[in-house]
Amino acid sequence: MKLGIHIPQIGRKAGPDAVRRGAIQAEDLGFDSIWVNDHLAIPHDAPYPPSKSFYEPLITLTWAAAATARVELGTSVLVLPLRIPAHLAKELATLDLLSEGRLILGTGVGWMEGEFDAMGVPFGDRGARTDDIINILRACWQEDPISYKPTTVTAALEGIRTLPQPERKIPIWVGGNSAPALRRAKALGDGWHGTRVPVGEIGPIVDDLRAARGAEFVISMRLFWDPLEDDLDALAEMTEAYATAGVDALILEPRQRGLDDWLRAVEGLWKLLQPWHG
Repeated sequence: MKLGIHIPQIGRKAGPDAVRRGAIQAEDLGFDSIWVNDHLAIPHDAPYPPSKSFYEPLITLTWAAAATARVELGTSVLVLPLRIPAHLAKELATLDLLSEGRLILGTGVGWMEGEFDAMGVPFGDRGARTDDIINILRACWQEDPISYKPTTVTAALEGIRTLPQPERKIPIWVGGNSAPALRRAKALGDGWHGTRVPVGEIGPIVDDLRAARGAEFVISMRLFWDPLEDDLDALAEMTEAYATAGVDALILEPRQRGLDDWLRAVEGLWKLLQPWHG
């Protein structure tokens, strides 16, 4: 199972040195990928996330890419409906080219209605808008000029060129545990990016996705875990269960607010999870 780790992008621990140190540490330890979160505008009274301070994810990954040479670069997850599709396609293609083919695009529809209000994007059609944007991204990356006709997004793309295009197929992992998210993953994704699915429920999901998409479809799971406080035996048992069920990649996010504790937590997670790495 491949192992990924979030880098310190959020809250008081974040900063240019923190991102660089976190990315280099992850690569040196042997993690396969590094990951960032996404929020653009958070209501002041929102109960989650605990910190309202987020470095922008794609710029953060670009900074991390410049400090590393091997680790893949993932978004967990980028809220697609909030983006201008052609602009986003250019950003992602550029990041993939500059990092020499290391980007994994984890996508989501979003859940915070106040964030959509702040960005001037309708909340009610975010699912259909996400589907449309995934298709637009692929058209921008594969067609020259573009022939795709958007169905939800208002954009005149026919005949447009958005060069340069990535030199490979950027993998799109569809995030979310809901039935619509799983349908979207099967219809449009190269992988599924679940979050904290109980081990007793993961088997049928894996079987359904494998039956629909085959062995090449990537199944990943994201967990929040604090190795300085949480039960490490429980995490080991959970990891074993996910691996047995057929999960291909496990993505961990520590919860520490200080940088030194964050880096110690990452080292502890790597030591614990090494038996399942491969």
